[in-house]
Amino acid sequence: MAHVVQPLDQPSNYKDSQARVDRQKQNEMLDRSSTLYIGNLSFYTTEEQIYELFSKCASPDHGGGIKRIIMGLDRNTRTPCGFCFVEYYTHAEALACMRYISGTKLDERIVRCDLDLGYKEGRQFGRGKSGGQVRDEHRQDYDPGRGGWGAQAQKLEIERRREVEERYADTTGIVANGGGDWKETETISATNGKLKRGRSPADEGDGARMGQRARMDDDVDAERM
Repeated sequence: MAHVVQPLDQPSNYKDSQARVDRQKQNEMLDRSSTLYIGNLSFYTTEEQIYELFSKCASPDHGGGIKRIIMGLDRNTRTPCGFCFVEYYTHAEALACMRYISGTKLDERIVRCDLDLGYKEGRQFGRGKSGGQVRDEHRQDYDPGRGGWGAQAQKLEIERRREVEERYADTTGIVANGGGDWKETETISATNGKLKRGRSPADEGDGARMGQRARMDDDVDAERM
């Protein structure tokens, strides 16, 4: 059965794509590596949670233990982006971690553990165009633990919303600024209604006739008395 079942503590096909060493040299380094690359983490998993899980394979009584944990960060936002490095003091602890922890759940996600060539400054940042991991660039599924949709899908959605907002802004401007002629006419009419109309010659003639008739009525009343 040994030739049928693959040992759980053997390195996977994971390799650092930017490593400047040949495959043989990489294998030699992995044979004594005490550093693990941990993938498929949630963006919300904390360093404390990682330490609690991975310390179960540590052997502090035999000079081992976790040396440090390096959280993977988005290059632009400096927030966790789903991976980390765990450094042990011994190679045996790293192999034990691969045997007992890789493939188990952390924060409701199945994590992947691989032997790493060793952490170097700068590797804590994502290598994707958007700043995160490359695997999240073109991801088509919705993963709430990894920021929702993939970076490209989010970019397209942002552009679509911007176009909708621009069209809506144009339409709103037409409605809000429309009806100017009607408003101007209404204002003029309201203003004219408040102004006192000037007297015309016809108005003066009517007034004279009304005054003459009033005097005749007064003369009739005087005769009756």
